[in-house]
Amino acid sequence: MKLPAISSVMPFLKWGKNYNQHSLLHDGIAALVVSMLLIPQALAYAMLAGLPPQVGLYASLLPLLAYAVFGSSGQLSVGPFAITSIMTATALGSLLLTLQDGSGKVLIAAATLALLSGLFLVAFGVFRLGFLTNFISFPVVTGFIAASALIIASSQLGNILGLSIHSAHFFDTFAQAFNQWRQINLPTLFFSAALILFLFFVPKLIRSLAWRAGLKQEQAEILSKITPVLAIILSILSVVGLDLQHYGIHILGDIPRGLPVLALPDWQQLDFSAQDWKALINSALLLSIIGFISSLSAAQTFAAKQRQRINPNQEAIALGIANISAGCSGAFPVSASLSRSAVAFNTGAKTPAASALTAISVFLCCLFLTPALFYLPVVTLAAMIVLAVISLFDFAAMKRTFVYSLKDFSALLITFALTLSEGLEWGLIAGVLVSIALHLYRSSSPHVAILGLVPNTEHFRNIERHAVVTDERVISLRIDASLYFANARFLADKINEVVARSPKAKHLILLCSAINDIDASAVESLIAINQYLKEAGICLHLSEVKGPVMDRLKHSQFLDLLTGNIYLSHHQAWLNVLARL
Repeated sequence: MKLPAISSVMPFLKWGKNYNQHSLLHDGIAALVVSMLLIPQALAYAMLAGLPPQVGLYASLLPLLAYAVFGSSGQLSVGPFAITSIMTATALGSLLLTLQDGSGKVLIAAATLALLSGLFLVAFGVFRLGFLTNFISFPVVTGFIAASALIIASSQLGNILGLSIHSAHFFDTFAQAFNQWRQINLPTLFFSAALILFLFFVPKLIRSLAWRAGLKQEQAEILSKITPVLAIILSILSVVGLDLQHYGIHILGDIPRGLPVLALPDWQQLDFSAQDWKALINSALLLSIIGFISSLSAAQTFAAKQRQRINPNQEAIALGIANISAGCSGAFPVSASLSRSAVAFNTGAKTPAASALTAISVFLCCLFLTPALFYLPVVTLAAMIVLAVISLFDFAAMKRTFVYSLKDFSALLITFALTLSEGLEWGLIAGVLVSIALHLYRSSSPHVAILGLVPNTEHFRNIERHAVVTDERVISLRIDASLYFANARFLADKINEVVARSPKAKHLILLCSAINDIDASAVESLIAINQYLKEAGICLHLSEVKGPVMDRLKHSQFLDLLTGNIYLSHHQAWLNVLARL
């Protein structure tokens, strides 16, 4: 294999040749800042996934190194992510696997989920199947993420209130909390409220003080990212100094020091049925799709700012290998975080080496810092999760969609409602089906315009929108869509309708400038239209037919049966037809 082919699969061979001290300095600074944000999030998102906190650190080691080798974005921060974490918890919950059962099956299942998700992502990249994600429209993604944000926030209700709630369903969580309202631990609730206020207002305070001190906006923003670290330190000091455990505030306890064992998951211990494996595979497929969409959108956002190009298929492979490495190191599915990626971009990350340097920081944390987290309150991580997902609820995007199109908003609303009521998987599937149904509905009845000549020009426009010249003996028609089985009958009905209102018509010119493709059903419909017009004494002409469409027509009988001609321009067709009349 030649070097260019190898470097396309391993982009580090390209940027590594020109790597220097300047790049190392910027990547090192970015890695240090991102690590301060990643380590608390890793602990929190592991808890969100229903796994021990150290698993979040494991998910921030090999996956970051894998992305540094196979990824192409210097700013993308791969690791635990809120959406994939809650989807992991949902998948494990559907298999009735929790830490409370006292077995290691939940850890094996989580690693298997990461491994399967990685294999799907690699397949997306190798077989260039990334286009499948295009079937998930923006309104569906917006509704899904907004509902996921609410589910994630509600999943921490038990930790914030000091209650024992075991449910992966949004409404059931609130029902359990309502039934246990007499058992709410007030010290935990007050401590939670204080932490949420601290995490919300202190970043604003730090930014304000930084601006007054003369720092730039980007520098002030970066400095405010240390707030989660401050929250962890102050929480631990509060527990130790005020003996908060005595008041019912739970702590993480012992977090094993050390590194994960590299091995494939021991599937024999799972003892899954065929139905369980099917459910796990379905969850892995959805995880890979959502993870790929979020990662690709983040990578393309920052690549555009630097006038760079991201290869979607290579990113799918890189993210897939990152997930495979997570599965082989006892972790859970990972994705890219937009917030951490934004921090990496603002701190000047230049190459994917920033991911490798971040992994080194997590490596040191696993070896030396985990004992210091013994007294970290669980509610601190819960507060971080709640604050992190607030930004996922994009009300402005919902409002824009509502104003622009009620049909698109209906897809958003259906996805949002079903995700809350039926779960993440069914909500996403329903949203995709609604989007496809809306597309088929729109394309099955495309816009059709009757045209007239704009005076003193060669342009033709809709007679309902412009003052144009027409001739009752000639019908000029334009259809604004490609022709296929879903709208072929519609075009025939529309032409019948127009002809019925034009008793003096002798010619019909179909402007094909907006037709980019045509299938066999549409060709058969054109043959039927041509025959119908012929019997009605009307000659059918085509104008401005595109090359690929003409190539299709040449492989059919339509051109032999066509009663009229095919013209290069609609104006030429108009003049020739009038001359014949």
